[in-house]
Amino acid sequence: MGEPDRNQPEPEPQPRADNQKRGLIDLPSRFDRYEPLAEIVATVILAVATLATAWSGYQSARWSGVQAEDYSRASALRIQSTLASSTAMQLSQIDIGLFTNWINAYSQNNQDLMRFYQTRFRPEFKPAFDAWLATDPKNNPQAPPSPFAMPEYVLAKNTEAADLQKQAEAMFGAANDANEIADRYVLNTVILASVLFLAGLASQVKSLLMRSMVVVFALIILVWGMYSIIILPIQ
Repeated sequence: MGEPDRNQPEPEPQPRADNQKRGLIDLPSRFDRYEPLAEIVATVILAVATLATAWSGYQSARWSGVQAEDYSRASALRIQSTLASSTAMQLSQIDIGLFTNWINAYSQNNQDLMRFYQTRFRPEFKPAFDAWLATDPKNNPQAPPSPFAMPEYVLAKNTEAADLQKQAEAMFGAANDANEIADRYVLNTVILASVLFLAGLASQVKSLLMRSMVVVFALIILVWGMYSIIILPIQ
């Protein structure tokens, strides 16, 4: 037998019947090139959401501490206000008692006893008493009924009690604000936790289209959560 002709061209391989029937189904899908991008975006979302969730939890704990501290201060200020008010009431009773005794001595025209009580008037009561005497209450029917109705009668402890009460109310309002901020951080933590869930779910989805939709949805929620973090005050 003679040797085969080496110059004769080799027959071309025939395409498979399946390929003839299905056309280009063996070629890569035009969407396959986006699959690595979807995985990268999901990974970035997962990392950012993890850090943001930790930050929200930290800020929530910090603001909860501020809330507790402000509530404690408000309670302490209220106690101080009550003590100051009680002291003012006791001092007022002293003034009333001495003035009543002075009135009794005056009605008896006992000058020595009047001077005795008058020298024992408290410094806060003397200006009001002198101003009341200046109105000539014996002959002036328009005169105030007693020195306690005079604008000069001012107890420092009453003023202190009022100031402490205002401070307590302001501190209580600050505590309520801190409580609201802490609650908003907690809500934001829940929102970011849903981002973590969606980002983790994306890696389990086989369909690239569905995976991309999950990643986009997670990205939208992440942007919302990050915006909520930015607008909240930091402790």
